[in-house]
Amino acid sequence: MFRSRQLCAVASAVILTGSVCACAVYRKCGLAGCPGDARITADVQALFNQYPVLEPPNLVYVQTLDHVVYLTGQVNTDPERALAKSVALQVPGVTRVVNSINLGYQGR
Repeated sequence: MFRSRQLCAVASAVILTGSVCACAVYRKCGLAGCPGDARITADVQALFNQYPVLEPPNLVYVQTLDHVVYLTGQVNTDPERALAKSVALQVPGVTRVVNSINLGYQGR
């Protein structure tokens, strides 16, 4: 039951984060998004692949809107959460990172 509520909370956060941010960006950049956003998202994901600690069972989603990277999902520890943000900040073109990653159950 708790796990189900936690999953609902994460899903709601992802939906709200994407929809609220998307309104402002749509007006500025149009339906296709801002130039370079897709490249930034791909570069962040590629960098994440170089860090095994960020791989499953952790689940991190990346979305870029107007050169701002939004991180959502779930990791096990706060250092993993901080690592995801610092890795995203390394990508050229990123102006800011909004880290909405939740800490999950470690099962230990």
